[in-house]
Amino acid sequence: MTTVLTPASPLTAADRCDRCGAQAYLRVVLSSGGELLFCAHHGRKFEPELKKIAVEIHDESDRLSGTAATAAESER
Repeated sequence: MTTVLTPASPLTAADRCDRCGAQAYLRVVLSSGGELLFCAHHGRKFEPELKKIAVEIHDESDRLSGTAATAAESER
């Protein structure tokens, strides 16, 4: 059997943290094929344990520190 890995789609506002229900910014793919979603807070909190069981960790938390497109020029 051949396993084909497809790139994960970007996380959206509809993707929620499995721990608290906040918007997810971290997708953890498990060797069993399952996935877990975490907000940035819980992703950081559980990172050491997640690294032990994850096949892949997709972190989009850098989106949190960006400047909003509607920000005034003086705020950028």
